Amino acid sequence: MESKEELLKATYKAFNARQIDAVLDNLHPRVDWPNGMEGGRIHGRQEVRDYWIRQWNMLNPQVEPMSIHDDDSGRTDVEVHQVVRDLAGNLLVDQTVHHVYTIHNGLIEKMEIH
Repeated sequence: MESKEELLKATYKAFNARQIDAVLDNLHPRVDWPNGMEGGRIHGRQEVRDYWIRQWNMLNPQVEPMSIHDDDSGRTDVEVHQVVRDLAGNLLVDQTVHHVYTIHNGLIEKMEIH
């Protein structure tokens, strides 16, 4: 079993490369995920797939983990540099955010954006 840090680094790398199946393999089948674009939450790998496809048809997000550590509750906090461009390459967002994960048995069960 890979470490949480290895799991998350591989997940971000696959997301940035648009290797959606590799990302989804790291998610629990009933994953609880934030819909950062439209609001609310989505559940399950298929809903996450559909969400990302919609997002990638409108935007080009890139997310690079800068630090990864477990918090006091056992969740994993990833400080992320997030750059979002439109499909023409124009910069829309360049910011640092925190993604907080619940990971169990080597799979991501929940993600929150802080």
